Amino acid sequence: MKILLAIDGSEFSDTAVEEVAGRPWPEATEIDVLAVYEPPAVPATETWALPPNYHDEIEKASQEQARAATNKAIERLRSGKTDLKINSEITRGYPADVILDRANRWGTDLIVVGSHGYSGLKRFLLGSVSQNVSSHAKCSVEIVRKKETMES
Repeated sequence: MKILLAIDGSEFSDTAVEEVAGRPWPEATEIDVLAVYEPPAVPATETWALPPNYHDEIEKASQEQARAATNKAIERLRSGKTDLKINSEITRGYPADVILDRANRWGTDLIVVGSHGYSGLKRFLLGSVSQNVSSHAKCSVEIVRKKETMES
């Protein structure tokens, strides 16, 4: 079985990692941990000058965050499991597009993504990677939601 685990370093993708790590997968299961960071956006029309290294620094920080999230996910997936083959990829692009492209190229059986749970205006403005992936994937998709804790 080929599982594409898409992460972004958020608590929501950590929940997806926990879900995948906690299951007994069939022998010879492969997990591809995919972290996608978006190209830096210019904050507004440039009426003021950005520092010359603005885009480079933003991209470098995004890569480091993606690398840290990937390493953390791989460490959790490997804890106590020796029979999983785990690959990873960190790439630049628009998350839903990259996830769908990678799933198609790799012949993925299952895509697992976390959900931020946005609704209303936030969902309209920010979009929903999980909804886009589930609507366009050619394989099964599992959207993992973070359970809300109730305090007494």
